[in-house]
Amino acid sequence: MVFPTPDDGADAPIEFSSDTFLMEQALRQARRAFQAGEVPVGAIIVQGSTIIARAHNQVETLRDATAHAEMLALSQAQEALGDWRLTDCDLYVTKEPCPMCAGAIVHCRIRRVIFGVGDSKGGAAGGLLNLLQQPTLNHRSEITPGVLEAESLAILQSFFRAAREAAKEKRSNLGPENPELS
Repeated sequence: MVFPTPDDGADAPIEFSSDTFLMEQALRQARRAFQAGEVPVGAIIVQGSTIIARAHNQVETLRDATAHAEMLALSQAQEALGDWRLTDCDLYVTKEPCPMCAGAIVHCRIRRVIFGVGDSKGGAAGGLLNLLQQPTLNHRSEITPGVLEAESLAILQSFFRAAREAAKEKRSNLGPENPELS
């Protein structure tokens, strides 16, 4: 039997304020969204070394198109601090923010946005466009992309694969005599 030696990192302290650790907390929220049948995006907001907000997508649950993880986390953080200005806060989110969320992030003056997987079709933190660093706006957020990117991508792919399979199964269960097909 081989035991770990002190040089192999087994005794290394866990850095609770590292981007990787904090993104894992956002991924925990994404898993909650997945379990609820929501697009699995999770977000947390950190001030210093304290998580002040945790949220996941709840668009379907709340029947609210604006109930993205980032929007819900921003609202929680504002409530926690008693201020709409979140200038010394960082947002960790598993997927690159959309234009709606990026606009709210800029208005709340989030210091830094750390995201997992980019979105070249609709991302507003450098994917499709970059609202977070738009020179004509009153605030710009620092951007750190690609933290736990593979894990963030995997949960999204798993969700959409399952959704496609469920839709296919539903279609195959509807026979030609079913009026829903006409």
